[in-house]
Amino acid sequence: MTKLKDIDFKILFGLMKNSKTSDRQLAKRIGVSQPTVTRRRARLEKELIDGYTAVPKWEKIGYEILAITLIKAMGIFTSKEYADIRNQGLEWLHKQPNIIIGGACEGMGMNSFIISLHKSYSDHSEFMLKLRLERGTSLTIFKPFLLTLEEQDA
Repeated sequence: MTKLKDIDFKILFGLMKNSKTSDRQLAKRIGVSQPTVTRRRARLEKELIDGYTAVPKWEKIGYEILAITLIKAMGIFTSKEYADIRNQGLEWLHKQPNIIIGGACEGMGMNSFIISLHKSYSDHSEFMLKLRLERGTSLTIFKPFLLTLEEQDA
């Protein structure tokens, strides 16, 4: 794809905020014609947009907390040991129904992260205990950051 122009970024960010926005609404918001948005959107979808996804109203289906947990994996491992630990960790992540995503990261002295949903603080505490008990041999520091999913009045 050729270098993105300002209008492409405006369309892309508009779609990231609400992928159901019509080309007509985007065009009005951006200040260009609807055919321009349609043409550029089609090109973005073909070359840059990986897909669209549904974002539930989590609180309406019983989830109160979104947790971002930063993790420090400690130890000196051979490349085979590291690969084994990584594969076991990925397998564990895939078995947890409340984990949205997890993986490697860098910063604040941490090297892994998990983003998960929880129905309550006690549900989150049970999750953290399970994480420590089942994966604690290779993971030593856990720093959860909790966000409430309740609708807030503006």
